[in-house]
Amino acid sequence: MTAMGASRTRRLLLQVASTDRTFEPRELDGERVLEGKCIHCQKKLVLAMDGTPLSTATLEHIVPKNHGGTDAIENLAIACARCKAEKGLRHDHKRKNDPKLRELIDRLQTRRRERLREP
Repeated sequence: MTAMGASRTRRLLLQVASTDRTFEPRELDGERVLEGKCIHCQKKLVLAMDGTPLSTATLEHIVPKNHGGTDAIENLAIACARCKAEKGLRHDHKRKNDPKLRELIDRLQTRRRERLREP
């Protein structure tokens, strides 16, 4: 990933964390961090205040980009790397109207709405 790509990802991670009720500022080893939960498995995830993942936190597109998903804040969530990879391998390649993919997208959209807060 290029420096510009990493910077953009960090910025998006911060935007998502600021709109996700599970992410709160905390002290960790004397540093201020943002701590929250994976959209899939609820595993604890940590971001530095500049958006750098200090755990396995990754940016998750609820509706995959290959199915028209965008970087709109409502379509983004924070997931652990394991869950993101599993979703990608098991679901993202399926047809857009695949029932299992639709079910997963609906569940994640509901979860994201429940966790939504004003930035």
